[in-house]
Amino acid sequence: MQAVRPAVERDAAQQLAPFQSAEERNEVGFLNAQRLADARLHDRRVRIDQREHGELRGTQIELIERRDEIAENGNLRAAQRVPDVGFERAELAGADGVHAARFRRGGGLTPEIRIVMLNSSLMSSDGPPLPPTLRFERDGEIGTLLLSRADKRNAIDDMTVAGIGAFFAAPPAGVRAIVLAGEGSHFSAGLDLSDLRERDAVEGISHSMMWHRAFEALEYGTVPVVAALHGATVGGGLELAAAAHVRVADETTFYALPEGTRGIFLGGGGSVRIPRLIGTARVMDMMLTGRVVDAAEGERIGLSQYVVPAGTSRAKATELAKRIASNAPMSNFAVLHALPRNGEGPRAAGYLSEALVSSIAQSAPEAKARVNAFLEKRAAKVQAPS
Repeated sequence: MQAVRPAVERDAAQQLAPFQSAEERNEVGFLNAQRLADARLHDRRVRIDQREHGELRGTQIELIERRDEIAENGNLRAAQRVPDVGFERAELAGADGVHAARFRRGGGLTPEIRIVMLNSSLMSSDGPPLPPTLRFERDGEIGTLLLSRADKRNAIDDMTVAGIGAFFAAPPAGVRAIVLAGEGSHFSAGLDLSDLRERDAVEGISHSMMWHRAFEALEYGTVPVVAALHGATVGGGLELAAAAHVRVADETTFYALPEGTRGIFLGGGGSVRIPRLIGTARVMDMMLTGRVVDAAEGERIGLSQYVVPAGTSRAKATELAKRIASNAPMSNFAVLHALPRNGEGPRAAGYLSEALVSSIAQSAPEAKARVNAFLEKRAAKVQAPS
């Protein structure tokens, strides 16, 4: 083992070379590895300590000489390759919170996202580590994820997108509904244009797909999400809001898709999600003419389900999240996963899926208890709105 140690250390040092400068450490973001593969042992790892907001403060290269050491340091779990950013593999050490990673540069790799980092406890009470552009709050079963760049109108950079993907792929344990909101005067003014740089076609595709993966983790995750909108909900901000399951807008909210006037195009899934909300013709109008839609019109055409007085969207979203959290988990899961797919797929497949999911849901013990409570007049009946 002594003979191979220098070679192992040299190889690991070469892999770490792009990350050594303090400036680059500060750029390191988060990317969710998703879908853990079979557990596998390796004879080396790179140990990385982490600061509160994800900056790297130091590295230690260590040769694992005996498999017994793995039991002491936490079980290694291999994470599935993330093709759209060029990562070969990421491995996460377990109980002691050490993050180990094997990686390679290539593909659509961007400077902002260079290493896959997740909390060793994928279902901790606080969820995975967040970049400084995001902030999480919790009140029992209700979580609130805040876009935290008020000075930038909550413009979305790659670090933020990666953090969103990591958070919703492994939400905090015990949270049954999440409110998505923005700090300051705006929900989000969209893509941080200062983050743009020249990319070739392959890099551009990979960058867009990274947004897709992150927002799909939100849309097709395990926890219903209520977006609380106010002020600018523009471009990438509207793409993010469109991935939420319920949207509450206060009277200050306005929507726009300025990509056409910027010489770019939607890249965060908006060309797929937003036409399903308001129709292709309206999206064309917004993109071609730069039309700005206010809160009242946004509710009328389907950009939000609720409009509330200025300054109250987060309170209303929290009220709705509490109501959602009280539902049976299987029912919420079916609404998030079966309902949108049934609506978009062939009728016959939708009918079959509906029958299967309905049967599974009603066979759950909680469903039986709720039905019995209604039949025994212990549950409230549906009332007309006041």
